[in-house]
Amino acid sequence: MAQKAIREYDAKSILAKHWDQYFPDFTYAYETIMVKNGTELKEAAKTKAWLNEKALVAKPDMLFGKRGKNGLVLFRDSKPGDVSLVKAASWIDEKSSSKQSVYFSFHGDTPNGSAKTDMLTEFIVEPFTPHAQAEEYYISATCVGDEDVLYMSAEGGMEVEENWDKVLEVSFPITATEEEIAQKIRANIPADVAQKDKEGFANFAIGFFKAYRELNFAYLEINPFVMQGNKIELLDMVAKLDDTAAFMMTEQWGDIEFPTSFGMEEKSPEVLAIEEADAKSGASLKLTILKPEARIWTMVAGGGASVVYADTIADLAGIDDLANYGEYSGNPTTGETQFYAETIIDLMTRQKDPQGRGKVLIIGGAIANFTDVAKTFTGIIFALEKYAAKMRDIGVKIYVRRGGPNYEKGLKDIKEAADRLGIWIDVYGPETHLTDIVRMAVGK
Repeated sequence: MAQKAIREYDAKSILAKHWDQYFPDFTYAYETIMVKNGTELKEAAKTKAWLNEKALVAKPDMLFGKRGKNGLVLFRDSKPGDVSLVKAASWIDEKSSSKQSVYFSFHGDTPNGSAKTDMLTEFIVEPFTPHAQAEEYYISATCVGDEDVLYMSAEGGMEVEENWDKVLEVSFPITATEEEIAQKIRANIPADVAQKDKEGFANFAIGFFKAYRELNFAYLEINPFVMQGNKIELLDMVAKLDDTAAFMMTEQWGDIEFPTSFGMEEKSPEVLAIEEADAKSGASLKLTILKPEARIWTMVAGGGASVVYADTIADLAGIDDLANYGEYSGNPTTGETQFYAETIIDLMTRQKDPQGRGKVLIIGGAIANFTDVAKTFTGIIFALEKYAAKMRDIGVKIYVRRGGPNYEKGLKDIKEAADRLGIWIDVYGPETHLTDIVRMAVGK
């Protein structure tokens, strides 16, 4: 499972889209909007009457928590909820006009550690929900090992982590039926949930857990949600999706975005292109650019193998020599492999090594279970043919180690192609240790 965080706005939008399916006993107004500045908010108010009529809440929506403790939630002025459209627009313009410092850890209200500083570019705006503290509840779900775990508490809000001993955990095996899940949830409702809300809390928790599973969330948290009879308000949400399911969840998720977290560098066009290809494929295509000027590049088949290769390169050559990290796996098509290989080789051949050394491309992997090695190597060969001149110009050496279905043909084909193209290559099969080619490549 590959977990990718999404915005609070998108998480609420996904639940709202499927609300009646999972929460038929409850209503949810889903009055929420995401904007970049005050001008956008005022423009939206021309078609969304609630922005003019209701007291508002505004906060950044950029994949970081502790927004309240960082002073980045606008929900009161002279009295609770007294935030107008004009006030919200002005506050958003103020916070987005200069870099903001955000702390990710607190002891009470005191920041721990250093802050990250960046521009705030996305804000979520919603109506303020008047409610009593006793109406705030907490719920979340995630995968732990081979089980899904549901977390529930009668005390939601900013201090839930400090009161984690009051959070009840309920685990479910992957094979648990809907009936078994419902029975176990009903038997484990936190004792502190108000008596009037117990039945409703149980029904909401059952629907929540079902939505978490069926909509392919990897993590889903609502903290807090407010229950007022059969009316539910989702005050704050954090969510991650299992992006390996993206290719089959297009309709359920809609036009989803996996943004860069606050304080992190923006993704390059090449990384975004690989992510787009990954989302459309049943295979797995992953790429992270670590240091584009570095000399050692990898094209590794398999998530586990990618970790092994990265660790070995860092150990034997040093982390500064490792240019990228990623993997292609799950039996990608020849075209998908070609696109992935072209992306890596294009990045690798844009500049020579600053120290005048030749560059290294490691095409590695364990012994595949079902990936057709010859088919994927055909895609790599097409990429080599396209970039042969550039690879010769910067002195690329290729080291290959692979096993699996049709690996003999794949190794023979790529060796013959590289020799024909005048590209230096050394090829090994499963008889060679997985990382021996790293030792060869770095002269160890």
